[in-house]
Amino acid sequence: LNVTEETFVLDTLAGCIEYRSLLDVVVNAFFALDGRYCPISDRNLYIVICYLAAFQLEELGLQQFSRIVKSLDAAKMQKFLRFFFNALYLNTWIKDEWSHFYNSLYVKENWIDPLLRWQPKVQKLIEQLTDKSSNRTTMVKTSTVTQPKEFNLTVPKPRAIPIPLPIPTLEKRKPVPTSTYKPPREKKQLEEIKTKNRQKAEVSKKQDITVPILSKIYDNHKITELPATSSVEKIHEYKEQRSTTTEIIAEITIDNIPIKLNAAAILRESALYQRKMEQELKRIESLLQGARDPSEFLEWQKQMQGKDLEEQLIEIECRRLQGKLSHEEAVLAHQNVIQENKKKADLRREEKAELMHQYAEKRLQEQKEMRELVEQVVEGHKNAKQAKIKLQKYKQQIVQEVSEENQELLRQALEEEEKQLRKRYELIQQIRAIESLPILKHKFVDLTETGGHGLICEMSIVELRERLALLREAQKAAEEEKRDQIIQQKQAKEQLLLDKLDQISLFRAELGQAAALKQEEKKRKSRSGERPVKDERILNLQKKIVEKRMERKKQARLL
Repeated sequence: LNVTEETFVLDTLAGCIEYRSLLDVVVNAFFALDGRYCPISDRNLYIVICYLAAFQLEELGLQQFSRIVKSLDAAKMQKFLRFFFNALYLNTWIKDEWSHFYNSLYVKENWIDPLLRWQPKVQKLIEQLTDKSSNRTTMVKTSTVTQPKEFNLTVPKPRAIPIPLPIPTLEKRKPVPTSTYKPPREKKQLEEIKTKNRQKAEVSKKQDITVPILSKIYDNHKITELPATSSVEKIHEYKEQRSTTTEIIAEITIDNIPIKLNAAAILRESALYQRKMEQELKRIESLLQGARDPSEFLEWQKQMQGKDLEEQLIEIECRRLQGKLSHEEAVLAHQNVIQENKKKADLRREEKAELMHQYAEKRLQEQKEMRELVEQVVEGHKNAKQAKIKLQKYKQQIVQEVSEENQELLRQALEEEEKQLRKRYELIQQIRAIESLPILKHKFVDLTETGGHGLICEMSIVELRERLALLREAQKAAEEEKRDQIIQQKQAKEQLLLDKLDQISLFRAELGQAAALKQEEKKRKSRSGERPVKDERILNLQKKIVEKRMERKKQARLL
């Protein structure tokens, strides 16, 4: 084969595989209706002819298609083409079957409508095939296909670039005032009043507490420093009376303060206070046995920590002042940069004005040239408009002729469809009349009888209902017992939590009073102590900052 013939064969093979589902619909229907006595070995031949007629007829042309068909058996081709190009089949079941695979609008516009357009010309080819099969020959008139030519129109020149508009410069806005970022004075005054009221309330609460816990414990168990011979006896007496400490705590009566806590928090806090209580008792025991008091070491440790803290504060102050000094230096450098930028901007403005003047002169020359070209193009467009009007009239005539032929074919197809619809409607009415006849089906059921399947566990519906009722009653009784148990557990837990809350309130009161006493001692120490003298490094840095600030103000005035 040649290269063109080989490509044509490969394209047809690929198309037959791609549209196999659509082609099988037509070929299977042909073997069922008109080709009942045709051999099944010709199936692939009919598939290829169906593909060429449905999808490649416009590309091949009628002349090339008729040459292929005439090279085959005339009787077979005549029978198949008459079946395939039947207008009624194309508009009804072929269109419906193909719509299952593709969109109905796409099937109608791209495949069915072109086949209906080719149907009268293919009909002449079918008549020639019938004459050939009966040893008669007739000439097929083929119409020449018009080939459109492109118009020789002038190509428009590209448009010139317009003059860029100057970018408007915005005025500098005023800076945001510093007062927006500072809180108002009224807010500070309200916060001070709140803190004073809170302190008064705490003092009043502490005064209402009658007897502290630890003082009562120590009053009941007065332990003094004794000689070594009698200390062992006092320790034994203390251990015997230790079991009564919880009873003493419970006897103390104070005002019940409302505390909003969950169960886990209450138990956690009570365990914490219990642990602290045990630690305090162990500490007292160790002191009785002759252990040393670590108060002197703790005081020395506090003094050393205070000195370290003062050194850290001095270093922090030095860093802060160094940051201020670097800020002042950065502001001075920024002011110098602004002066240099102003000088550069003045030079650029002068250069820009010269360039804009030159650009305006060029634009005026280009506009004059464009006007001359436009006048020449307008004269050429007048001749092109007349040719377009003649072509539109010719196209309108062709469209009218084609539309008249299509209307006649559609009218014939609609008449045949109406006949089939009437027949279907009559059949549907008959089927509905048969279905509307009543069918009597009565079946009586006895609920007391068993199914009769021969099983040991068989029972009637009545017995099943009774057993279900008994099971429900037993389930309800079990649920009620469980509910009672849950309620009792909840009550016991609530009681335990209430006891824990009472203990927590006692401990909190005592701890608050101890904290208040510590704060008062701290205030006294702070009042009595003298203020620390500032470091020499800090004083030097402050002097440098003042000098830099004065220089910055001078430069600002000059600017």
